[in-house]
Amino acid sequence: MNYIDLLVLFIITFISSIAFTYYIRKILIGADISDNPIVSEHRHKAGTPTMGGIAFLFSVLFIVSIYFKNQYILITSLIMLTAGIAGLLDDLIGFKVKEYQKLIKNITDGPLTIGQLTLAPNEEARAATPEAKSVVDNLLSEKKLELLAELPIKNEMGEMEKIIGQLVIGIFLIVTGTITTLGGFSLGPFITLGGVAIGILAIPVIIIAIIGAINAINLIDGMDGLASGIIAIASIACGIFGFINNDYGVVSVFIVLAAISLGFLVFNRYPASIFMGDTGSFALGAGFATAVLVTNIPYFGVLSLAVPIGSVIVSLIHRAKIIRLPVEPLHHTLHYRGISEKKIVFIYWILTAVICLIGLLAEYYIFL
Repeated sequence: MNYIDLLVLFIITFISSIAFTYYIRKILIGADISDNPIVSEHRHKAGTPTMGGIAFLFSVLFIVSIYFKNQYILITSLIMLTAGIAGLLDDLIGFKVKEYQKLIKNITDGPLTIGQLTLAPNEEARAATPEAKSVVDNLLSEKKLELLAELPIKNEMGEMEKIIGQLVIGIFLIVTGTITTLGGFSLGPFITLGGVAIGILAIPVIIIAIIGAINAINLIDGMDGLASGIIAIASIACGIFGFINNDYGVVSVFIVLAAISLGFLVFNRYPASIFMGDTGSFALGAGFATAVLVTNIPYFGVLSLAVPIGSVIVSLIHRAKIIRLPVEPLHHTLHYRGISEKKIVFIYWILTAVICLIGLLAEYYIFL
């Protein structure tokens, strides 16, 4: 593909993403399919249509119907569709309320320890852990806490069910790659990763990449434009990486991811008029991981997702009780501590861009 072909690909994908997002948003509003945030700082967003990631699936179907001969785009689109369907199931299950959690406020003059949290005077929090729930009723009866609201918690797939679903997506990619040769290597058991032959180790590498990327994007998708903006920036950077190395196959597939994300961002930026839901975060995470694998740029791909990966690590440390976050994940804690949502999203975007820029400069000046 030449420069004109790549520009046309970007324009077609970007416009189709805007059009399908607008269309899906209108349908979701009419069907009253909306979000009901559990984070107290986001309660004002209740009623915003969710599952907007369905627009990603329409977009990739449209693009692959035109560019089906581009095997990078073909395989990435196939995995995005598979992951999007898995995320859609999770979204649908989420419409059933699992439980109601108490939103409480410390009305004493001193700190109160509730579960893993220590609430300062006038500080609010959700009683989410079993330890917190076991003491809240007594503290309410003792007039040490004030009950502000009871927040509905959506039903979700079990952790094992989610992992199995994501494992299946990885297996889809392995099977697809085994019968499809791209650029002289196969994604099956005899892959070369970043120029290094890893043989049968390709199987766990692919599965870990898919599961890791899906969960990283799913976790980071908690503020207006956060996940879609990060994927757009990371995809643009990966496209530039391919351009530096004169590999237009790399450029083409990341142009699709960047354009889809930017088109969705038209409606998803602050204040968002649509959320992507698990349908979107699963599709974007799996799509990005697939694009990184099929274009064989694993090191730069991991680097470009450093911010979401870092957020996952912080959450894991919190769950291991090494550190304590008042609200998980980290971006919600920052908001809880008083930093505005727009500022947090901007900081995450800038961090992603700076990290990607450092990687691109290193590739151009050091490794070429």
